[in-house]
Amino acid sequence: MLEQGDMLPATTLKDAEGVDFTLEQYRGKPVVVYFYPKADTPGCTNEAKDFTALAGDFAAAGVPVIGISKDKPAKLKKFAEKYGLTVILASDEDGAACEAFGTWVEKSLYGRKYMGIERATFLAGADGQILRVWPKVKVKGHAAEVLEAVRAL
Repeated sequence: MLEQGDMLPATTLKDAEGVDFTLEQYRGKPVVVYFYPKADTPGCTNEAKDFTALAGDFAAAGVPVIGISKDKPAKLKKFAEKYGLTVILASDEDGAACEAFGTWVEKSLYGRKYMGIERATFLAGADGQILRVWPKVKVKGHAAEVLEAVRAL
């Protein structure tokens, strides 16, 4: 997994409309990038709703919030509409961003091993350098903790 001091990888993602973009487009201002396993599941929904509830505070600080999963853009659009989400949702269908950030990991559930996205958040500075990493995120209170770190910049 990427660590503090590493640079944001140059990967191409699709937004909920299916339009390509890269994280490099956000150079010049800090950015929050969070990875979540799957849209419209309880933990991922709560995390997206928490970031959305604080979206005005992140915007006031000039920091966009981008949530990344391997879901297709159409599913992300439906997810955003269903819950009124205002954070940027990005599709990493090919897994390139997950691989580059190191969030595609082996997981275990009831003794069964499988590959999946580890919930993690990255705060990068205006120059693209990662300033803080939250690995193995627990959803409750996380968005507020990230906002505190943003305010400390």
